[in-house]
This record gives sequence, C-alpha cells and structure tokens, in this order.
Amino acid sequence: MRPARATIDLDALRHNHRHARALGGGRALAVVKADAYGHGAVACARALEPEVDGFGVACIEEALELREAGIRAPVLLLEGVFDADELALVERHDLWTVVASPWQVDLLERHRAARPWTVWLKLDSGMHRLGLSPDEYLLAWRRLQALPWIDRLVAMTHFSRADELSHASTRDQIAVFDAALSQLPADTPASLSNSAGLMAWPTARRDWVRPGLMLYGSHMLDAPRAEADTLRAVMTLESKVIAVRELAAGEPIGYAGTFTTTRPTRVGVVAAGYADGYPQYATSGTPVIIDGRAGELIGRVSMDMLTVDLTDHPQAGLGSAVELWGPRLPVAEVAARSGNSPYRLLTGLKRVPRRYVGA
Repeated sequence: MRPARATIDLDALRHNHRHARALGGGRALAVVKADAYGHGAVACARALEPEVDGFGVACIEEALELREAGIRAPVLLLEGVFDADELALVERHDLWTVVASPWQVDLLERHRAARPWTVWLKLDSGMHRLGLSPDEYLLAWRRLQALPWIDRLVAMTHFSRADELSHASTRDQIAVFDAALSQLPADTPASLSNSAGLMAWPTARRDWVRPGLMLYGSHMLDAPRAEADTLRAVMTLESKVIAVRELAAGEPIGYAGTFTTTRPTRVGVVAAGYADGYPQYATSGTPVIIDGRAGELIGRVSMDMLTVDLTDHPQAGLGSAVELWGPRLPVAEVAARSGNSPYRLLTGLKRVPRRYVGA
C-alpha cells in the first residue's frame, strides 16, 4: 500500500474544543463544514458529540450526512437554505438555520411549520458578504419573531479581519453589531466570534462562539496570542522515502530543474504530491520532518512525489518517515511557504487515507 496517509488525533480535537468552549465562557458551535476541514465530519462529530453544544455546517447536504450517521446534536446551516424545497428537510431533521438575506425572511413567512424552529439571524456588520444590513435587521427580526413557530432567535454576525490584531475593522464590526443588538430584547442570545475572534477579541465572546480552524489545531493570527499556544494539531500528514539518489553538485532535480544541487546531495523521493493535497508550489526549503528531525523540501512538487534533502540525515534512507505537517510542523508554516492558508491545505486533502486515533 502507498505509504502516504493522514492520522487524525481525536484526543487533540477534543482538547481544542474544550479550550475554545472555556475561552468563550458560554456555548460553542463546533464548525465541521467542508468535511470537518478535511478531517472527516462524521468521525469528528462522533468524537465531539458527548460534549458539544451544536455543530455548524455550510449546507443541508452536510447536515444530512451527520443525521444519517446518527448525530442528534443541534446542527446549524451556516448559509441557510437555498430554496423552498429545503424547508421540509430542515423541519424533518430538526435542523437550525441561519437567515442571512431578505428573500429567506420572505420564505419563512410563507412557510407553515409543524414544530418549533431555532433561527439565527445574521447581521452584515461590515464584511459585506451574507447578512442583513443594519437598516433591515430590526424589521427582519420583528417579522420572524411574529411567526408563532419560531421558538428561538439568535443574533449573529461574522468577522472579516479578526486575524489582523491591530486592524480596526473588528472593533468597528463589534460596535455595529452591538448597536443593532441594543434594539432587540435584552435576553437575546448573540454570536460573533469565529476562531480568530474567539482567541484575539475578548469583547466578542458572547453567548455562542463558533470555533472552526482552531478546533483542528491551527490559526492565522498575525501576532502571538497566548490563547493560541495551547492548540494541538489534529492532522498529521506523512509518508515515507521510497527511493534514494546520490547526486553530484550542479545537478537539477525534478520538473523544470527549479533546484540545482550545490554540493554532493543525497535525495530522498517521498510518496506524496499535489494530488494528495500537498501544495504544488511549495518552495525549496519548505520544512519537513525526517525521522523526527528537521529537514527540507528540494525541487518542485509533482503530482505523486516530492523530494527532500537527506544529505544531513545520514541515518535516513529507504523507508524513513517524513512528516509533511502535524504536531512537529504547523500546517500554517507549510502554507506560508506556498502562498496558501491552512484552510486551503487541510480542506484540500484527497486520495490520502485517514487513520483515526484517540477514538
């Protein structure tokens, strides 16, 4: 069997969830959209369900996958419904939904529900993607509140630049949200914080927080924060050396000869490439871990293979373990060397079998 694989540490996942929930001080919605950021939504949801307050997914297809797997905890559709046909599924499977556009308010007003619903009404506080404008928000709230089958309304917004700790945007968005919230009943539950908001903006921690990337042990904060230091990597992407080449100085390696040896070099060929989700444009010098020691990538990443420098690893050779990211090598560091983000790398995992530990 090809040795490339991803090991998913469910104990680390639970640790990160507990950390997020403790930071928030209230309830946490564990975001498992995009197949739990590449970690496997069903397995991650099963690991978290005994202690979770709810899950967040992008769409009804992702919600139904959880329900079909036996997950009974609350599941919130973060993008809401896309058409009227989905309303019956929301009701049948006891889902929660976000309302983020005027047409969705109209849709719910025309619906006749047979059971109580929980709706999260989204305010556009400055991201200008989804959400009702501040001028529309209060009226939409009153329209939904007037529906006898709406059991609970949660006010929410989403940050656009919470990972930029010195930027005023997040502070401004909090102010816009609080101004809208002040017009609602005093006991209205509120939700502002994604992972970055939760870790870096204490005033944004309200009744519900929505940790996503931090659940999986990574972040994109642009400055150090103690709240991020205790995160544990959940995924380890690894493979093995399948061939060793001895090259003289001045020899090119791989497609386009983007790296040329400057000394006699032992080259390890590793069974992992961009078809597995490793970034194609990771540059020479991108760190890897070879048999537990720091090493580096050399040459261009190809579809199925990549090459590493074994010259300073005399004990390494055929069969040596190569960690491409994981507990000893943050995925964000690899992402930065390839013009990517940890979101892109984790959700881009493919072809590689997943192995779960800590179940």
